Amino acid sequence: MNEHGNCSVRRVTLVGLLVNLGLCAIKFVAGTLGHSRAVVADAVHSLSDLTTDIAVLAGSTVWDKPPDASHPYGHRRFETMVALFVGGMLGLAGLGLGWHALVTFRTPPSGTPGSIALIAALISILAKELLYRWTLHCGKYVGSIALEANAHHHRSDALSSIPTAIAVAIARLGPSWLFLDAVGALVVSLFILYSAWKIMLPGMMELTDFAAPESVRQRISDIAEGIPGVHEVHNIRTRTVAAHLQIDLHVLVDPAMTVARGHDIASEVKYRLIEKGPNVFDVIVHLEPYDPDHSKRSDT
Repeated sequence: MNEHGNCSVRRVTLVGLLVNLGLCAIKFVAGTLGHSRAVVADAVHSLSDLTTDIAVLAGSTVWDKPPDASHPYGHRRFETMVALFVGGMLGLAGLGLGWHALVTFRTPPSGTPGSIALIAALISILAKELLYRWTLHCGKYVGSIALEANAHHHRSDALSSIPTAIAVAIARLGPSWLFLDAVGALVVSLFILYSAWKIMLPGMMELTDFAAPESVRQRISDIAEGIPGVHEVHNIRTRTVAAHLQIDLHVLVDPAMTVARGHDIASEVKYRLIEKGPNVFDVIVHLEPYDPDHSKRSDT
């Protein structure tokens, strides 16, 4: 199977769902048999990954649909909504992990955890780190912000298993050092909350129609002005839709040319920007007559 097939949103997410389900069962059983509350809590945390996997699977059936009468610009914003949901779930997981750490300060676990609990935590770290790397690679490859968001959720589960493994290992050596588990969990919860913010920020910027940076707009202008027949480009407007760029720009051409020729130039501008532009999926071109006596206007 080719790389694109291996990196399909549904395939990657379905594998992640099955891995999460297996890890959740392993950690719950191992934590119960190994007398480790930390591992049992980590198993419960893994359930949040199952929720986001299901959300991505369900959302991908919608955002891949072509434009229709009710959504003439397509359904890509559904992917943004899923990414925001994943980020929100990740934030809640971080808050929950931090709260659990604070509670652990007051009520440390009793008893010595068994080796089965430590093995389960180590398996979780390795499996979720590998899943994170594969999902993130595929998310970048197919240009899916929801898949990238889910990758960071996998990483959060791997991070949360680290203090769990440390706590179990230290508890087997000396239970009086169990407070380090709470300290590590608090630090990890802050990293998770930061990851949640990084996931949600692009989606929030997109929903407020935040423009692309000046360097991107300059690249758009350079591509368009390099096309024969285009004298000048101005009023470049951009917005992001699910990690893809939508462009609206004005192209100045010879006022004496035919409508057919102007249409050909506009089509070429659109084609070149989609082909060579920064992840462009749609371009709206407005033709204007070129006046050699006017000075070039700045973008607005």
